[in-house]
Amino acid sequence: MADEFIKGLGILTGAGLAWMVLASWYRTSSFESTEQLIEPLQSGATEGIFNLIGITLMDAFLWFALLGTLTFWVLIPAGRQVMDALEERKNAQ
Repeated sequence: MADEFIKGLGILTGAGLAWMVLASWYRTSSFESTEQLIEPLQSGATEGIFNLIGITLMDAFLWFALLGTLTFWVLIPAGRQVMDALEERKNAQ
């Protein structure tokens, strides 16, 4: 269990940091705004190949952080418990 926890935590912190860096570049128009990191994209942000790559990576890092953490903290332990329960049931018969 500790192995899955640290993998999920590593994914959450690594991908979360990458998302925060990219979101601060593309989604923060002013540091005095109350909607930092969640503002809509600026109108000129989608011009240029590097901006498109950055915006795509920003979205990918967000989903990787959420789904990777969910996988290692919820889905894998739940799957192991299901497999253990099925194995116990099989051995009881």
